[in-house]
Amino acid sequence: MTTASQAAATAAAGQKDGNAEAGTKWVYRFGAGRAEGDASMKNLLGGKGANLAEMSNLGLPVPPGFTITTEVCAYYYANGRRYPDGLVDAVNDALAEIGRQVGRTFADPKNPLLVSVRSGARASMPGMMDTVLNLGLADDTVKGLAALSGDARFAYDSYRRFIQMYSDVVLGVEHHVFEEILEAYKEQKDYFLDTEMKAEDWRAVIDQYKAAVEKALGKPFPQDPHEQLWGAIGAVFGSWRNERAETYRRLHNIPESWGTAVNVQAMVFGNMGETSATGVAFTRDPSTGEKAYYGEFLVNAQGEDVVAGIRTPQALTRRARLRAGEEAPSMEEAMPEAYAELAAIFDKLEKHYRDMQDIEFTVQEGKLWMLQTRTGKRTAKAALRIAVDLAKEGLISEEEAVMRVDPRSLDQLLHPSLDPDAPRDLLVKGLPASPGAASGEVVFSADEAERLAQEGRKVVLFRVETSPEDIHGMHAAVGVVTARGGMTSHAAVVARGMGRPCVCGAGDLRIDEKAGTFAVNGRIVKKGETVTIDGAAGAVYAGAVATVQPELSGDFAELMQWADRARRMKVRANAETPQDAETARGFGAEGIGLCRTEHMFFDADRIVAVREMILAEDRPGREAALAKLLPMQRADFEALFKVMRGLPVTIRLLDPPLHEFLPHSDAEIDEVAKASGMDAAKLKTRAQKLKEFNPMLGHRGCRLGISYPEIYEMQVRAILEAAVNVAKATGERATPEIMIPLVAMREELAVLKKRIETVAEAVFAEAGTRLDYLVGTMIELPRAALAADAIAEEAAFFSFGTNDLTQTTFGLSRDDSASFLPEYLRQNILARDPFVTLDREGVGALIEIAAEKGRKARPDIKLGICGEHGGDPDSIAFVEGVGLDYVSCSPYRTPIARLAAAQASLSKSAR
Repeated sequence: MTTASQAAATAAAGQKDGNAEAGTKWVYRFGAGRAEGDASMKNLLGGKGANLAEMSNLGLPVPPGFTITTEVCAYYYANGRRYPDGLVDAVNDALAEIGRQVGRTFADPKNPLLVSVRSGARASMPGMMDTVLNLGLADDTVKGLAALSGDARFAYDSYRRFIQMYSDVVLGVEHHVFEEILEAYKEQKDYFLDTEMKAEDWRAVIDQYKAAVEKALGKPFPQDPHEQLWGAIGAVFGSWRNERAETYRRLHNIPESWGTAVNVQAMVFGNMGETSATGVAFTRDPSTGEKAYYGEFLVNAQGEDVVAGIRTPQALTRRARLRAGEEAPSMEEAMPEAYAELAAIFDKLEKHYRDMQDIEFTVQEGKLWMLQTRTGKRTAKAALRIAVDLAKEGLISEEEAVMRVDPRSLDQLLHPSLDPDAPRDLLVKGLPASPGAASGEVVFSADEAERLAQEGRKVVLFRVETSPEDIHGMHAAVGVVTARGGMTSHAAVVARGMGRPCVCGAGDLRIDEKAGTFAVNGRIVKKGETVTIDGAAGAVYAGAVATVQPELSGDFAELMQWADRARRMKVRANAETPQDAETARGFGAEGIGLCRTEHMFFDADRIVAVREMILAEDRPGREAALAKLLPMQRADFEALFKVMRGLPVTIRLLDPPLHEFLPHSDAEIDEVAKASGMDAAKLKTRAQKLKEFNPMLGHRGCRLGISYPEIYEMQVRAILEAAVNVAKATGERATPEIMIPLVAMREELAVLKKRIETVAEAVFAEAGTRLDYLVGTMIELPRAALAADAIAEEAAFFSFGTNDLTQTTFGLSRDDSASFLPEYLRQNILARDPFVTLDREGVGALIEIAAEKGRKARPDIKLGICGEHGGDPDSIAFVEGVGLDYVSCSPYRTPIARLAAAQASLSKSAR
């Protein structure tokens, strides 16, 4: 390096730093049938760099290049965006080696080497970070390229592409500035396609491009290739922290600490005429999983043309062309020799990597070059088919097939989804709280949702936020939308449990229930108008959008059989209704891990009796109201026991604060007064007295059972009478598991357990028969976890209620924290939302303590988890390590939990 600008680049890039590790290898080379790295070095070289090295070692036609490691990225951010000592020399040496292999020299005006500069993170992040092609072109080197190639049009086309891409990625001059210049020029010349542009046209456009850059930046476009190179390297490292990359990492749980590598590679050109092309291909169909090559290519183009959609790509195979009804020849027909070589490479790479590959390639004047291979992104449907097919083809084992499918992706299969080809009109975006898609009339109240549903009409319930009293309307609706609330808000949790699509936190919605309208982005939507919600995307659309129903047989059923053979933990479901229980059984649930009895109290024919019980001033008054509820509860439990046919059913006694059941209007007060014979004014006074300032930490859970033992006594009688009745009628002997909520002390459980035993003996004496039952508790308070050994003396099982355990450990409200948790995630104060994925350091530590203490006091204690985390794969992996006996989740997440439990078990045994 001799010029002043090169020296400046060296100084900026290669500052001496005492923290630099002596002898650290920062750059790894590849090409000419050999490489310094391989596929096992993905953490260091990134996915792209590791695979380029691997393809080189396999002898495939890979343009030579080098990879700057992810360790440089980490160093770059840890040291004020400076590079480590020795990097500049290593890059220059590697650049010279590329030149020796291709017979060209970087920055040589007469024989210029051009390179691409691309990102390459450890985990694939397609489209998230930055790429620069044709780097090394300048006013002098473009003349050399034109002379060498004998094609001035190609050379100047490449130069204009470079200016446009480099200015956008590195200099911050937006892409549209150049598109507007180009479109205006083409319109002036009456050109339609870029390929109509001649060399002199591109020279004219380039002059306008450079003028636009100088106007925007106050300095000319850089003409020194070395300055260009370090600008591009810095831009790729800088793009690791751009907004779209940070969003992608957050959505896909990719740690920021991983960093990205940078790949510098000799350019090959698909824009050198009709014998050149560029394309993207998959070795199998990424949408369906069919074993058929899938892809597109463009003649006389560079890679970004395929992605940009400026020209219509052509099919890769003749079969695909005929299926699509296209006339333009496929690559198989237009370039048979290059295609045959490509097809052979497809097969070689798929066998080598033992998975479907996503491949980028270029054909330069008839010669094929491989630019990338990586494990291809795919739909859940395709993932299942590919995993099963690869196992049947003998490329992977059944256990590996189980590990290949992301459990979260099964959400795509378990609910109806929007037809990808259907037109849609977006109204508002929110959080994807519960997957699935549905269309229905807009309604704003739970009562109206229920009334219209009973008339056979499909409705979508819109609320500012939901409460337990809305549950009947949520159940009646085909979908739910809320303006407030997060991924684990009441609406989200209940909707997932019901299998209803739900969009939460649609903050742009302005709901006016009184007027019967909502406003969003200047549009007014009235009650009764049809909308469609996509819970998987968190979107609400105007009108009806066609949906596609799930198919759960075939590959899905086969893979789930393999998963069930591999897993250790049982999988139960959270369910309160026969419909939910049937759904859970259909998805493979092995029992009910949480029946929330309070959900049974909100039906219109029960809520009055519940309110009558709450507002009664003495035990006789409460017992009179409870006598009305007893047969209803007994019938509820009989229905569940019949559906579950002898499988365990864990029933949580009444848990929520009484205020959730209180009447809110004078009409509701009058309704209770009429049913109970009490004075309405007295009832109103009583309701005011029962209100609490902080009800979630107030008179709820086991505290209700101690204050008002007749409530729990009624529920226990209903449970055991139902179990006895079903056993007599069907021969299926249910084993009810009676769960006491919110226990903090052994003494609370001891008092309530004794009362349960007294009721049980009375029931068995009356029935003339006995059956087994268990009494346990939900661990949802830190004190309960720390005192688990004492509590286990009274409890036959623990079920970890991780929703409340997370709330009480963090001191966070699940429903209210959505207003600030996103900022915690953005600033990396929290790596994950603790209400979605279990916090291992705090909540997880309490679970470990409770499990260890519980087993020590009672070796045969049954341990499970029943919060929303029971359907989260990362949380399941954690509790597999703790050795819990089962997880319980909403019915529609049962297959996800089954697959995640199998993967957790296989991962544990592999360690």
